[in-house]
Amino acid sequence: MFKKILIPTDGSPLAAQAANKGICLARQIGAEVVAVYVTQPFAATVGFDGMAAAYAITDEDYEKTAAEQSQKYLKAVLDRAETAGVKASGYSVSNFNVADGIVQAGQKHGCDLIFIGSHGRSGLSRLLLGSVTIKVLSLARTAVLVYRVKEATE
Repeated sequence: MFKKILIPTDGSPLAAQAANKGICLARQIGAEVVAVYVTQPFAATVGFDGMAAAYAITDEDYEKTAAEQSQKYLKAVLDRAETAGVKASGYSVSNFNVADGIVQAGQKHGCDLIFIGSHGRSGLSRLLLGSVTIKVLSLARTAVLVYRVKEATE
């Protein structure tokens, strides 16, 4: 069946929920996990909303913060995999298009399944917010399992 499962994360509680389920699947079928976090290059933030100018963020500051954030989010997935007894590795990649970064990471690391969460948005909210999961589905040349995450109710 599947030997290497790519699990993308953005550090959100919903991504953590999907990662936990992906790790459970990997444990059940004896697969290895590859966790990936995609950052967007500094240039993407400058052109998009002027964030860098507004907050006087330098390219170096942005890269340092992105690397720290990436390590934090990947560590959470890798720690969970270790607890479950699942072999895992983690990688941070940079790409202007997050979905493309996910698909490319899967190809680079020989993954035969992408296990990704979805909020299940539809209609106008999906149109306005976009959906990384939908884009991954359209770009991937390998199997994609979409896990419907449950919104936290507090």
